[in-house]
This record gives sequence, structure tokens and C-alpha cells, in this order.
Amino acid sequence: MKIGELSRRTGVPTRLLRYYEEQDLLHPDRTENGYRSYGEPAVRDVQQIRGLLDSGLTTEMIRAILPYLSGPEEIHVPADCLTEETAALLSDHVDRIQARIDCLARNRDRLSAYLAAVRPDGPPQGS
Repeated sequence: MKIGELSRRTGVPTRLLRYYEEQDLLHPDRTENGYRSYGEPAVRDVQQIRGLLDSGLTTEMIRAILPYLSGPEEIHVPADCLTEETAALLSDHVDRIQARIDCLARNRDRLSAYLAAVRPDGPPQGS
């Protein structure tokens, strides 16, 4: 598929797809006339990249682990491929994610308590 179709199927602008290629995250083939050509797995790869970026990973971190991701729920990293530097980056990132989760949970609990105090007769809206 061409870059426009990949963009439509993933919802990612073509400009970002080109950026992912520049960052060595996507590897399209080139047709004789120079157009990018993506295989079907590129859809999953782009979705995976978006999810990892949304979680706060850098393109450097994604480049290190992307070859070992088989899908959203599967990671196959041979132990000898994980450098100490990459392990430290990922461990620090896990800690930052946990801190964000803890902060969000505290804020959720505070907002729920506030809503319960101002609306004692019913459940908070959105529940």
C-alpha cells in the first residue's frame, strides 16, 4: 500500500509516517518510481508506534524495542539483546508511568469524593 492508504488506515498523518521512517521506525520498500510501499504489517507497526509514543516512550526507546514486539500484548526480547542502558531507560520509564497512574488515581478519588459531597443523592456523572 502507498503512504496515503497507510495514513487512512491508521489515522496517522503522512508527515508523521515519513518522520517515523526518518527515525528508523518504519522501513517501507520503494517502487521503481520511488514511491513508498508498505506491507500489511505496517498497519500494526504504526499502531504499535503510536501506542508507545502515547505512553511517553521516546523514538530512541521505541527503536530499541520495536523489533521484539509481536503485537500489543506480546514482547519477545532475547535477554542478550537488552543492553543495560536500554533496560535502565525502560525501567525509569516504567517508574514514570507508575507515578502518573498514582497521580491520576489520587485525582480520580478526590474528584469522586467532591462529587459525592455535592451530590449525596446520586452517583457521580460519568459512572
